Amino acid sequence: MLSRREYSRWELTLRLTRSGYSETEVAATLERLIEQGCQDDQRFGEMMVRTRVAQGYGPLRIRAELKTHRVSTTEIQVLLDAAEVDWQELARRMLRRRYGQSAPTDHRQRLRRAQFLLRRGFDAATVRSVTRVEVDVSISDEE
Repeated sequence: MLSRREYSRWELTLRLTRSGYSETEVAATLERLIEQGCQDDQRFGEMMVRTRVAQGYGPLRIRAELKTHRVSTTEIQVLLDAAEVDWQELARRMLRRRYGQSAPTDHRQRLRRAQFLLRRGFDAATVRSVTRVEVDVSISDEE
């Protein structure tokens, strides 16, 4: 499995125990993989952040996904800081990719763009600065 992509320790534990291996076998195997440098949660987190940024996801979405892999909150913050991403520029790029170069003509179009960015995991301040829409995080799509 590790030859194809990085996995978190938690993810490997889950997959191996579901495959029928005992917890002691799984723990011993994972310790050996970590000692050999084949599995590293730090490397997994870096890969996850790089991949999700390249896919155009914002910091809130990335943070939530890393939490599902049992990465600690402090480690998540370190990973996001180390990525040195300009979140506003990434949000603008995502808007251009989704909606082209045309500017929104009315408030409804701006609101739709803001909702798109919120769903992608950008925080309200970034969405507000990019779309110039006052954003309520609980906005629902009324279409």
